[in-house]
This record gives sequence, structure tokens and C-alpha cells, in this order.
Amino acid sequence: MVERRLVAIGGVVQGVGFRPYLQSLATTHNLRGQVWNDRDGLRADLEGEREALDRFLATVRTAPPPHSVIESFCVEEAPPADHPDFRLMPSEATGAARAQVAADAATCDTCVAELLDATDRRFGHAFISCTQCGPRFTFVHAVPYDRARTTMAAFAMCTACATEYADPTDRRFHAQPIACPDCGPTLTFRQLTVAATGADVVDAHDPLAAHATDALDQAVASLARGEIVAIKGLGGFHLSCDARNDDAVRRLRERKHRAAKPLAIMVRDLDAARALAEVNAAEAALLCSAARPIVLLRARETARETARETARETSRLAAAVAPGVATIGIMLPYTPVHHLLLNALDRPLVMTSGNLSEEPIVFEDSVAAVAFRGVADAILTHDRAIAVRCDDSVMRSVHGAPTFIRRSRGFAPLAIPLAAKTATSVLALGGQLKNTFCLTRDGQAFLSQHIGDLDHPAARAALLDGVAHLQRLHGITPQVIAHDLHGDYGSTHLAREFGLPTVGVQHHHAHVAACAAEHGVTGPVLGVAFDGSGVGTDGAVWGGEFLLVDGAAFERLGHLSYVPLPGGEAAVRAPWRMAVAHLMAAFDGSLDGLDLPLLERHGAEIGPVSRMVASGFNAPPTSSMGRLFDAVSAILGLRDESAYEAQAAIELEACADPSCRTSFAPELREEGGTVVADGGALVRGVVGQLHRGLDRRSIAGSFHNGVSDLTAAVVSRLVGRTGGRRVALSGGVFQNVLLLERTTAALGALGIEVLLHRRVPTNDGGLALGQAVVAAAGA
Repeated sequence: MVERRLVAIGGVVQGVGFRPYLQSLATTHNLRGQVWNDRDGLRADLEGEREALDRFLATVRTAPPPHSVIESFCVEEAPPADHPDFRLMPSEATGAARAQVAADAATCDTCVAELLDATDRRFGHAFISCTQCGPRFTFVHAVPYDRARTTMAAFAMCTACATEYADPTDRRFHAQPIACPDCGPTLTFRQLTVAATGADVVDAHDPLAAHATDALDQAVASLARGEIVAIKGLGGFHLSCDARNDDAVRRLRERKHRAAKPLAIMVRDLDAARALAEVNAAEAALLCSAARPIVLLRARETARETARETARETSRLAAAVAPGVATIGIMLPYTPVHHLLLNALDRPLVMTSGNLSEEPIVFEDSVAAVAFRGVADAILTHDRAIAVRCDDSVMRSVHGAPTFIRRSRGFAPLAIPLAAKTATSVLALGGQLKNTFCLTRDGQAFLSQHIGDLDHPAARAALLDGVAHLQRLHGITPQVIAHDLHGDYGSTHLAREFGLPTVGVQHHHAHVAACAAEHGVTGPVLGVAFDGSGVGTDGAVWGGEFLLVDGAAFERLGHLSYVPLPGGEAAVRAPWRMAVAHLMAAFDGSLDGLDLPLLERHGAEIGPVSRMVASGFNAPPTSSMGRLFDAVSAILGLRDESAYEAQAAIELEACADPSCRTSFAPELREEGGTVVADGGALVRGVVGQLHRGLDRRSIAGSFHNGVSDLTAAVVSRLVGRTGGRRVALSGGVFQNVLLLERTTAALGALGIEVLLHRRVPTNDGGLALGQAVVAAAGA
């Protein structure tokens, strides 16, 4: 007996080959009907035998297409309609947009095989893709997801591509990015030179003719010569050079104004990554995933050898790629252009964001032509527009599970489900550094791609552009704007410009709330938030916090002891200043009798800073754990001045001996019912070991152990008061894997369940999620 079912599927169901999948599955089960996209997701009208319908629906639920995410699945019975066959119907574009947009996906293995097959008609085609790979978020203007609403609308399909597009048996059936050398976008190579007068001279080569390889060949030759090439990718430009060429890497740093921060590299395949770094199974899975993030890996010693040739040239990197750190940021090719370049060169390439320091990534050709003057020697671009900028994601594996340093390409704008559902839609604008924003709707949080630091006006403009784009894609009209309590953050200033009710959310409250939200925790949770700084409710600079968080409310139960922040922001850039402050706090306000190289290095500067600390003038109190790490880094002679955020702390982690088991006993006290952990005990332990002549690696290891023991001691006392046995760890300091692993182990030994960030960064890149959750809870 013929029956009919009407099916509505919501979630990530557009741009992932779901309609072609249903067409094929319906044919297999001898079903008739039709399927189409709408602004809610996907709808199907099916009829056939009951058993066949049941098998069909069960298969869709349990084995949907790769990269899809089913969040709702509604089935209704209806009278038979006598459909003659099964058809893909045009999309319906009426009503509010509610369908989710898929994230960008790396070129799949099948497409790569065709790309490199000289007998295939898409051989060498720099824009090869199918229903399972290629641009999605970065080339979609609106939903439903159809070619007319993407940046491919400008390219009419040739007869061969149109035939594939219409063939239900073809893997490019209804693949919206479909193209070939006859009808798709083309590459262009431009050599940039500087005349004797200093004026830029552009030698603009003609775009590639169909099937030609001139542009790519010239880019390969340019990179091989040691030049810097700006390369247009999925979400913006990279600045690239030979990662083995010391001079090229040095020039890139000088031109980009990026003195020391590590540079990401791209390698041809997993074997090339293993030649440079230690790669375990979890890390290999991340590297090879469809998201293709940058993965932080422990460097092999051979990768650091620049004075002599090694057994394999690809196992050598320029010293300036990642100075002073124990890790290398590595990614595998994720666009056809990347595969073609790496296949031709077979050497690691620096692939760093195409921008100047502190500015957002460049994604428009008109901007690139100006921005890269004096930075790149050449540009490899193409004529497919990018709808929205989207930087690379950065991840690392902790306890065998992935964690985010930066959540962006490959993940944005996938929704994060919220356990607490409210009718109020919130736009949370995040913080000043590592900015992201978040939009909520119907129990879902849409965390944006990485925007960057908002110190530069262009970054603030990029934030507003990103908000407008995501609102348009998801049809969200926010009712409340959430922001940080810091009055001078760029995001706080922007919050006031929307003309909507605003909610200020304390920085560390947001950190803990974000971690709790990831795990679906809606009740009270004890949180440990360690980071660099955040405005506290008492006006001090917080950063070493123990909070009891319950939705829109929080209580500060403990914190790291206050020390002055000499010179305010100047102390962030100069860890030696924090060393003076912590030394004076640890040794009764005096530096007398301390035989430390730090005090000799800074001689006449010590007096003015110590007087600032003693008087409190221009030295607000801070409980920052990040600043304590800075201080110890300077005391050990690792880093007195920081060229980028957290450099001192990163180098302290790199220095630490992971086999060290000695520690410094925590000292706790009560102040008005609040537990105060004395950072001075840790500083005294560091100085004591220095005076006894212990090596820096051992001292750094002892310090990390001391911080984890201090954390466990405070938490142990607090869980006795609160009755909870669950703790959320958040804040940028917990990017330190050694500290995170030691702290997790110490808390686990106490029988405490530890919640770690897995879906958003533990740093300020996850702040917007917490702000949104707190604001929604209070609405």
C-alpha cells in the first residue's frame, strides 16, 4: 500500500550534498516525490511502500551525508499525491532565514586525485570541488543555499559542468561551486617591484587562459627564488614564503611588522608534518580533517637545525619561523591552489595571515593591491569573490581531544546548542583581543569566525561587517547587546551604537559561563578563570579568579593575591616590571638582599618602578595569573619585554621540564570570607631555587607544579563550602598545556569532575559565547 510522508529537516543540511543524497537514497528504495531547500533547512515530500519509507527515514537519521548536522527531524503523514518520480525542486526563499550555513571544507581526496591526474578534464584546475568539499560559509551571500546566492553566480556553467550538475549519479550533482577550466574562475599572478624612486611598479600578467598554468608556474618560481607571495585562499589572503629560507622569513617578519610571534607553515602531507614535528594519532586526525586547522605540534630537534643540512631537507626550518617556543603551527593544504603549489615545490611554506600586525586579514582584491605594497613581492589571486573574511583555525590536542586556540575557518558559523533556551536573541560583542562575536536564537549560539584584536579601526569595521553578514544568513534580529565591563574596549564602544538595551558582563564570569555552556551545565558551577586581565567589580584588574557562576549571577569566592600593576598596560608589555612588583610583594615590600640578574639588567630603571609599586601611583591592583607567569619568566631571565601577547608565559612553558615533580607549597588565607592564594609563596620558591643554583628548566617546572597545587588547594577548600564536585577551567592561561594537564590531574585526584573547553577557545575567543549566555539568562 502506498503511503506518503512530509519531512522537514533542520540543521546543517544545505551545502553538504543532502538533496543529492536523498535523491539517490529514494531511488534505491523505489520512492517517488520531491525535495527542496527552504529558509528553514530542507523539506521532502515522499511516497512509496510503508516498509521502504521506514527504511529510508531510518537511514537518513542514522547515516546522513558527511559534514551535515541534523538538529531537527519532523515527519508527518499525508494523503498520497501520486508523484510520477523523484525530483529536486527549486528552493523556496520566502520567510525568515533559519537554515544553518555549512563551514568551508578542504578539498576532498577524490577531487585532489582528479586535480593531479593529467588525463582528467579538471587536471590542474585551481577551483575543483564537489558536493563534499570547497567553499561554503565564505562564498554564500544568503540562504537557501543555491548558486545564485553565492559568489559563483558570476560564472555560467559550461555544457559539461551543467550535465554533471543535473546528473543524479554524478558526485557533482547540484554542487553549487561546480566549475572547470572552461567556465570557472581563473588565477592571476602579479609581480610587484619597487623602483629606485620608491614608487610601486606593478607588472600585471594577463589572467590565465583556459587550461594554462602560467600564473601558478610563476608563483612557484617566485617562492623558489625566496620571494614573498600573497596568495588568495578561501577566506582571505596568506603571506607565503619558503619556510626553510632564513632571509625570506626574516624579510617577511620585517615587512609584516611581526617581530617574534610564531608563523604558521603549510606542508604537503602528513609525512612532511611528521618530518618536522611529533604527531600522535589525535593530532594526525586534526591535521587531516575537513576543517584543516593549523595544529600546534611539538617540534622535532631536526626542525630547529639551521647551521647544517639534515638527512632530509624538508625536516629543516628557518630559525625565525617559531623562535623561543617548543611548538610549530602546521597545516595541510586545503584548497586546490595549495595542493598545486606544494606538489610543485615539495617544501614547507610559511602561510601566515595576509595582513599587517593587528589588522584584520585582507580578503578583497582591491584592498590587497594597496595593503601588500612593500610587503609582498608578488600576488597570486583569482576572480572568485570572497563573501566574508575568515582566518585559519588554530588547534592543539590535550588529553587526546581537540581544543581551540582560534575557532574560525572550517568551524564558523556552526551552531553551539544551548541547554538553557530563552526567547530573547542576544548579540554578544566579545572582548578587545582575539575578538569574536556571538548571536543566539532558539537555544542556539552562532559564534563568529575570528575577527582579531580591536585596537585598529579596520578590525572594528570588520566586526560590524561580520555581524551584518551573520545576521543576514541566519535571519536574526537581536534584542539585547552584551559586552565586557571594560569601558574602553572597542567592542564596548560599538555596543552603544546599536541603540538596543545593553548588558555588561564581567570578563571572568563570561569565561566560566562559556565553558559551562559548552557542557550543557545550567546550574551553579565553580569556575577557575586564569588570564591576563579583566575589569573586576571592585575596579581592580582581575585575572586569577575562583567564581561560583549561576546563570546571570556570580560570586567571587577566591582569587590570587593582589599586587600593583606598575604603569598599567606598560607592565603587560614589560614583564620585568611585573617581576619587580611580585618580588616586592613576596619580600615585604623590599628588594634588598635579592641577588638577581634581573635587578642588574635593569639597573637605574628599578628605582622608579619600585617607587611606583610602593606608592600605588599609576599601579592599579591586579590578581592576574597571567602577570604572575610574566614575572617568573623575567625573574628566570627568559623574557623582559614582550613583542606579542603572552610571549613571556609561552616561553616559560617552553622552558619548563615536564619531568619535574618538585613544587612550591601553596599558602592560603581568608579575607572577609574570600580565599586568597598568595602568589608570593610561588615567587619565593622560584628565587630560593635560583639562589641554590638550580637550572631554569627545573625551576620553571616547579613553578607550573606550584600553580596547579595552589589551584587544587583553593578548589578543595571551596568545594567543601559549595557542595559541588564539578569545576570549569577557563581563561587564556589555560592554553598552557603543561599547566592544564597538571591541574586536571590534581583536581581529578580530589575526585572533582573537570570541565574543559572543547568547542570554543579557552582564551578571549570564547568570551562572546559566555557573554551571550549570561545576558540571555538575565533577560
